[in-house]
Amino acid sequence: MLSYLGNWYKTRFSDPQAITLLLILVGLGLTLYFGASLLAPLLIALVLAFLLEWPVQQMTRIGLNRTAGASIVLLVFFSAMFIILLVLVPSIWKQGVSLLTDLPNMLDKGMLALQEFSAQYPQFVSAEQLDQLFVQLKRLLDTQHIFDFGKQLLGFSASLLVLMVYAILVPLLVFFFLKDKQILVQGSKRFFPSNRALASSVWSEMEQQIFNYIRGKVIEIVIIGVVSYIFFAVMGLRYSALLGVLTGLSVLIPYVGATLVTLPIALVAFFQWGVSPEFGYLLLGYGIIQALDGNLLVPILFSDAVDLHPVIIIAAVLVFGGLWGVWGVFFAIPLASLVKAVINAWPVNQGQETSVTSG
Repeated sequence: MLSYLGNWYKTRFSDPQAITLLLILVGLGLTLYFGASLLAPLLIALVLAFLLEWPVQQMTRIGLNRTAGASIVLLVFFSAMFIILLVLVPSIWKQGVSLLTDLPNMLDKGMLALQEFSAQYPQFVSAEQLDQLFVQLKRLLDTQHIFDFGKQLLGFSASLLVLMVYAILVPLLVFFFLKDKQILVQGSKRFFPSNRALASSVWSEMEQQIFNYIRGKVIEIVIIGVVSYIFFAVMGLRYSALLGVLTGLSVLIPYVGATLVTLPIALVAFFQWGVSPEFGYLLLGYGIIQALDGNLLVPILFSDAVDLHPVIIIAAVLVFGGLWGVWGVFFAIPLASLVKAVINAWPVNQGQETSVTSG
């Protein structure tokens, strides 16, 4: 057994390039795992810089230097974000408060519908089960608890220090990442081993995929969110802006996100219209949006960025989401692609492999 393990180790880890790649991956993984909260502004700035690199490159092609190009791109980007937030956030906040206020009435209406169903089909839902469900839902959706949680969340998100850090540091970091990209890349190389050809090869393969993924995911969020909001508004669904934003953000979690956001949409539609043609039309239209997203939009946006089986994608969401929370969920597919690229590029000593197989 020990001989077999020794031969396997020589087969897989005899190349110094492989050891260098492994050390780099382990070092970056540990840094992110233990320092993700502290490095959050830096990570956000890196993602934005990665996303805005393409328009900066287009600016340099028409004759502007990187400083001018980065300044123009950042000014346009953050101005657009400010206008969107100025219009969107008040509406979402108002609808969120309204939804919290209406939850008790929704709960009562839902319980009445369940009682009618239980009276007609007692073999499926008994009165005892209904009472237990009612108690659990009351405890879960207690208005006071919800507002207490909302106050805590608001107090945390409105922290002056956090807002100042993100509002000042993130734009500055993005600007310097874009302006001094080459200088920063060259300077960072001193912190990595010199024997890093394999790591450079893996990064060259992953760089375009990560860019395509980030760009595609942002486009997908915007398209699905806007289309869903327009559809909900045309149907006259209450809380259309809030549910449209939730639908757009749901694409961050592949496969699972669409399932999770379907429940609040269906519940709001049911409490508003009951079992009616409008309720059916809404679910049909929402299903069409999700089908077009999965079968048309995703293949177009991620044809070069995602080449993974759905089981691997779901497993990656669970693993990396458990390790790094929202960031892990967002980057689950690129991280899974990175693991795949490392496995494919990992050198193997053919002679050792032959000897192990023959042994």
